[in-house]
Amino acid sequence: MSLNKVMLIGNVGRDPEIRHLDSGMAITTIAVATSEVYTDKNSGQRVTNTEWHNVVLWHQLAELAERFIRKGTPVFVEGKIRTRSWEDKTGQKRYTTEIVAENIQLLGRREDNNAGGQPASPARFSQAEIAATQANQADPNRSNSAL
Repeated sequence: MSLNKVMLIGNVGRDPEIRHLDSGMAITTIAVATSEVYTDKNSGQRVTNTEWHNVVLWHQLAELAERFIRKGTPVFVEGKIRTRSWEDKTGQKRYTTEIVAENIQLLGRREDNNAGGQPASPARFSQAEIAATQANQADPNRSNSAL
C-alpha cells in the first residue's frame, strides 16, 4: 500500500500562469510559499525559512484559479507530489518536482484578495466537485450525494 498526499497552507507568490494544450485543456501553475519561523538558539534572533512549491492545476480548477487567485492570496492546497524529467535547451536532463492540485481553498476574507469578483471566502474548488457538477448539469435527473 502507498499514499501520495500533500497538504500546504501558504501564500501565492505570483499571479497564475495559464496555458492551453492543443486539445483546449487548461493548465495553470502557481508558486506557493510556506514559511517556518524559529528562534536561533545561539543568537536569539528569529529566523524565517521559506520553501517555494510549484503547484499545477488542470481543467476547470485551472480556469477557476486564473479567475480568483492573485499574488499574495493565502491558499490551502491538497494534492499529490510528482517529479518529472525534461531536457533543457542544451540537452541536459533536468528534474522538476511539483504538486498536482486536487483541491484548493482560498483563505482569508474577500476584500483581502486583489481579484475582482472573488467569491466569499473561504472558497473551495475541487476537481471531483467540478466533475460532479458538470455531470449533474449534463443529466439533471442524476443525483449525486458526493457534493
